[in-house]
Formats: sequence, C-alpha cells, structure tokens
Amino acid sequence: MTILKHELRQGRASLLIWTAAISFLLGVCVLIYPEMAKQMGEISTMFADMGGFSQAFGMDKVSFGEFSGFFAVECGNVLGLGGAFFAALLGITALAKEEKEHTAEFLLSHPVSRTAVVAGKLGAVLFQLFVLDLTAALVSLLSMAMIRETLPASTLALLFLAYFLMQVETAAITFGISAFLRRGGMGLGLGLAALFYFLNLISNLLEETRFLKYFTPFGYAEGADILADHSIRAEYLAAGMALSLIGVFLAFWQYRKKDIG
Repeated sequence: MTILKHELRQGRASLLIWTAAISFLLGVCVLIYPEMAKQMGEISTMFADMGGFSQAFGMDKVSFGEFSGFFAVECGNVLGLGGAFFAALLGITALAKEEKEHTAEFLLSHPVSRTAVVAGKLGAVLFQLFVLDLTAALVSLLSMAMIRETLPASTLALLFLAYFLMQVETAAITFGISAFLRRGGMGLGLGLAALFYFLNLISNLLEETRFLKYFTPFGYAEGADILADHSIRAEYLAAGMALSLIGVFLAFWQYRKKDIG
C-alpha cells in the first residue's frame, strides 16, 4: 500500500494532464457532431466508398452519418490512441525510472520485498487507467446530454470496457519490458503503442493480414467492430489477455532477480 500511494503521488500531475487532455478532446469530438451532421450525408457516402481507407478505419462497417458511427470511429480514435499512449508511458517507466532517477537504493532500503514493489507499481498503473477511463466516460455522457444525443447503455459500456482492456494490455506489455530496462524507455513505449495501432490498420486491409489482430490490443478495441457485432471479439481478447499475463509475469520474474544499482 505504501508503494501504491507513493506511485500515485508521483504520477498525479501526469495523470491530471493526460486525463484532462483526452477528456477535453473527447468532449469536443462529441460537441462538434451537430455541425458535422449537417453535411454528414455526403461525407458518409464518400468515406464508405474510399476502399482501403474505409476498411482500415472501419468506416465500411458503420454509418458515419449516424451519431453511433461517428462516436465509434472518431471519438473512439481519440480515446483509443490517447489512452494507448498514456498506458504505454505508465508501463514503460514504472520499473525503470528508479534507476534512471537514482532512487532505487532508497526505495529498496525500505522493509518491502521486490514482489511488493512490483505489485504496488502495477496497482498504481491500473488505478490511473481506471481514473482516465471513468473521467472520459463521464465527460462523454455529459457532452452527449448537451447535444441531446444518446447511445444504448450496453453499447457504450462495451466500448469503454474494450478501451480499458486495450490500455491494460498495452500497459502490461510495456510494464514487462520496463523490468529489463535501466535508463527508461519513453520512446520505446510510445513507439510500441503506435505500432499496435498501425498493425490493426494493416490487419483491416487484407484477409491475409487479419492474423495481426491477435498481436495488437486494437484488434478487439475497434469501435466500428464493436458497434457492428454488439460484442467484443472473444478470440482477439483472449490473445490480448494472454499477452498481458505474460508481460506481468516477466515483470515480477525479472525484477525479483534484477541487479539494481
């Protein structure tokens, strides 16, 4: 609990900035829909007929002229990309920053085991992601109320659950990598999040590349798919949770035997 509180105190400024920025952009995305809707008929048809571009972003599966399709694609990308970058940043710095900032000796001099250190840091990462998504969901609901638009509660819950699980997977994988680093790796974490996003775009283009969805958390957190199927694709989610567990296991395994100095 001491480590958890320490991590949350250290990360509160970053959490506030990322949560405010993502929630603000998400709110703006919802609020501009009425203006977009006036021209959405022609735009929706144009997007649906753009071949590979439409497929890559899932615009061929939903009606971009309806609020549900607009929210799933446009607003979903805001939370999807923003949340993935924040999750990667949290995960990749969690276990490496102590050596980078030369605070490892102070931390490990306390009467806590390395297992407790890893568990506390992991708990802090997950809690911050929960705060981000809860705030984003509340801002979305408030913005929808302001423009008098709604989404079925089950659809909205599925969308935000998928984004949260996607962020958890991204954080877990980078958390595992963090245990092997000594001087931080912000660029590596953000690059990995971007790679996950582009792997999903590529997987949408051709049937031959569809297998890539098993290796990216965006594979089951694509708003257009969730809206069209009314569910999260179980096979991609199962693969993602397996990768998450591997990342967490590697973090505990490596950090317990790591030579920290």
